[in-house]
Amino acid sequence: MRKRAINGGEPLFKDMLHVGRPNIGNREELMWRINAILDRNWLSNHGPMVSELEQQLAARLNVRHCIAMCNGTVALEVAIRALGLKGEVIVPSLTFIATAHALEWQGITSVFCDVDPETLCIDPTQVEKLITPDTTGIIGVHLYGRPADINALKEVADKYNLKLMYDAAHAFSCSAEGTMIGNFGACEVFSFHATKFFNTFEGGAVVTNDNELAEKIRKMHDFGYEELDDVIYAGTNGKMTEICAAMGLTGLESLDGVIAVNKRNYDFYREGLSRINGLELLEFNEVERCNYQYVIVRVGSEYPYSRDELMEILHAENILVRRYFWPGCHQMEPYRTRLAQGALSLPFTEEAAMEVLAFPTGKAISETMIDQIISVL
Repeated sequence: MRKRAINGGEPLFKDMLHVGRPNIGNREELMWRINAILDRNWLSNHGPMVSELEQQLAARLNVRHCIAMCNGTVALEVAIRALGLKGEVIVPSLTFIATAHALEWQGITSVFCDVDPETLCIDPTQVEKLITPDTTGIIGVHLYGRPADINALKEVADKYNLKLMYDAAHAFSCSAEGTMIGNFGACEVFSFHATKFFNTFEGGAVVTNDNELAEKIRKMHDFGYEELDDVIYAGTNGKMTEICAAMGLTGLESLDGVIAVNKRNYDFYREGLSRINGLELLEFNEVERCNYQYVIVRVGSEYPYSRDELMEILHAENILVRRYFWPGCHQMEPYRTRLAQGALSLPFTEEAAMEVLAFPTGKAISETMIDQIISVL
């Protein structure tokens, strides 16, 4: 593999171009909110900033309930526990490892499912083949912001009386069939980590239209308290802090502008990549709302370099593309060792994991930079 820049000297970019540079928003507004928090001396425990953020998020997604959390992984864990999942839960392997780990931490077995070769989201026909008497639920993942097959997954879940929830970490402010993601399954979970196009420094949320489930999640993310000194669930500390909510409220004010920049970058990449044989941009359905958070390229056999060789070349130029998500959860620990004797084969997952690269985008990337990246390609 090539380990030096193409010209043999300095990298093309002096500063590293990352896939997920944080969007800060208006610093003056953020500092005003932080000072208000300090003046109130109310830093956590369901403060006014968190309440306002939950209300704004629920309104944006057109859902009844939003419960803000300290991060997306804890949000997954709380939602899984609140739904009463146990035994086996079917999940895609082509996802961030937190999806599987959230089940593992609660003693639940992840049953890894292959993806649809076109959408790269969990394949409902394969889900049905994996159901056993121990299966209690399905976790769909809206990968790269492209929605999973919500109707087919619902049909499978209803047919076998399984709980259905979604990991929507990539899909905040996206829609499926004209309805905002957040409204599907029993609940959906978002991540607001710093690398997401909308962030709260670190954070996440569970959203749902189920009143009873929402009330249960609210209690469980606050140690299981019903009221002062009265604990009714085995809960945890999943609360979002006020300062994280301040970051979220500030980010919401400029969110549509960030999405517009992401869309601009996506269009530039699409135009440039259309001239290069062997590189395929994963496209979005522009009838739907989309955050265009990720620019995902599949490196095919027609391209003169393998995906990993291309990654090495780009890294040498300070273009820090990422393998989202290599090698697949089923080939990571502790799952790899556990599944070794079963020789689990997920052909479409494994093919995608060997081809996919996520490219830098966001407000830190300009049209000129994209042109330079295309010239390297």
